[in-house]
Amino acid sequence: MRTLLTADHVLVFDGTSHRELRQGAVVVEDDMIVFAGPADQAPSGVDERLELGESLLMPGLIDLDALTDIDHLILDAWGTREQAARLQWSEDYFDRRRHVFDEDERARIREIALVQLALHGVTSYMPIASEVHSVWAESAGDLHRMAAFSRALGLRGFLGPSYRSGVNVVTPSGERRVRFAPEEGELGLADAIRFHDELAALGEPLLTPVFLPCRIETLTPELLAATGAAAAERGAIVRLHALQGEVERELILEAHGCTPLELIERMGLLNDRLIVPHGVFLDVNPRVHGEDRGDLARLVDAGVSIVHCPLTNARYGSELETFQRYRDAGVNIALGTDSFPPDLIRGIDTGVSVAKVQNGSLAAGDLAGYVDAATLGGAKALHRPDLGKIAVGAQADLTAFRLDDVRMGAVDDPLRTLVLNGTARDACLTMVAGRVVMRDGKIDGIDLDAIRDDTQILFGQMRNAYTGRDHRSGTTDELFPPVFPRHA
Repeated sequence: MRTLLTADHVLVFDGTSHRELRQGAVVVEDDMIVFAGPADQAPSGVDERLELGESLLMPGLIDLDALTDIDHLILDAWGTREQAARLQWSEDYFDRRRHVFDEDERARIREIALVQLALHGVTSYMPIASEVHSVWAESAGDLHRMAAFSRALGLRGFLGPSYRSGVNVVTPSGERRVRFAPEEGELGLADAIRFHDELAALGEPLLTPVFLPCRIETLTPELLAATGAAAAERGAIVRLHALQGEVERELILEAHGCTPLELIERMGLLNDRLIVPHGVFLDVNPRVHGEDRGDLARLVDAGVSIVHCPLTNARYGSELETFQRYRDAGVNIALGTDSFPPDLIRGIDTGVSVAKVQNGSLAAGDLAGYVDAATLGGAKALHRPDLGKIAVGAQADLTAFRLDDVRMGAVDDPLRTLVLNGTARDACLTMVAGRVVMRDGKIDGIDLDAIRDDTQILFGQMRNAYTGRDHRSGTTDELFPPVFPRHA
């Protein structure tokens, strides 16, 4: 099967970097790109033509912290530190914990999330879901059901169940600590190993098993070390949420007498198979030391990749210090969304704008660097040089964004126009391994009205469950006050 795609703007790879091609064409044969160049030089003899017109055709977006959950940031991104504590587990709830959603509901939540990724131009993803709403973490069964839907939908997934040894809880006085149940972590890792080996045995090219433990402060040193050993034995990637906040750093220092980065290194995880969201709280951060004491160099020397989530970081009040500083140091940076919507275009816009503010210079808005992170950086983190670029021999993972909507305004440079004036909702094509997953906002076999209805139902169920975990037993109106008082 040979497919010709044409567009007014195509972002091709010249062997070193992306470059824009006007009136460009890409020919896909089965799952590979066999031509990328001027439309008037495209080979004939194709089976299908996709004429995208006034749009930007670019490599498929890679989201390495992709929310596969019902949006909770809409609820928890507004309050004080004390208010945030009320949305965690109380110590009392730890002993009576339960699943907020049953198995079928959890599967539906993941289906909804993957559909949203496809609608927003994401072709490769690594999932993240909140464990707050589960009895502990994820299971191999949960991930097998997600893998089956992901394969049917046609996205490229890097999958593994989450697991942890402990959970953040809040004492009756409002203090936060981690309460551990190490046996849960051991069972979780065993489940993750079983899932890895079962998925690997399938040999499905769109599904790659990885290890996805939870936040570093919820893992014992023993579980961290065992994760590193299991991953090394299998040559697998590990993604570990770490270096992301003050509470994490305080808890690790108190429990282990070292920084989170030092703990990662001691447990044998600091290597080129490690992916770290969010990587914000390093020595260069003003809330740590505000100066370079070698943390960035340690990441670079080990080959670690950072997953930068600029939109979510901004919503929670923290950012890299700074994107350019990390890049200049040689850190490989990928991008993630980590919240709803899974919109990497809005994320890039936020990151570029924050960089201008941080540096007091319009020149600091490194748009090319952010586009690289969403494509080439993600591919490097995954050890997949065949992803993240439009070049002969690369996988045919492509996305296109319309530029012809009147609300887009004038088109100059297509990337500047898209990032400043558009969002990932302007995606008009998502193609993975040569297969069209989404075209013009439609996905074959998916009822988007049902997606919307089920999202609202499941969100309400999640929202109501917070009251049962609050250490002060508040109501939903207390926990989630409206922006303005509602009319009586």
